[in-house]
Amino acid sequence: METNTNIYSNTDITVTYEPCICIHAEYCAKELSNVFRDSVIPWIDLEGASAKKIIKQVKKCPSGALQFYYNREVA
Repeated sequence: METNTNIYSNTDITVTYEPCICIHAEYCAKELSNVFRDSVIPWIDLEGASAKKIIKQVKKCPSGALQFYYNREVA
């Protein structure tokens, strides 16, 4: 079954989520639940924390299902 990548953006960053890669370790939801919400759609709310905190959490994703990139060049 093929699923589409989910894309979430704010002013600073874009976070992508690939559900087919996710191993459901749930680090994201357990450690940053204001952003990665398991009972609300859309389940990623980039307004729930600073870009710095979101990036730190995305980097902890063991499967690589969560990725991020900056929307503009960082000085």
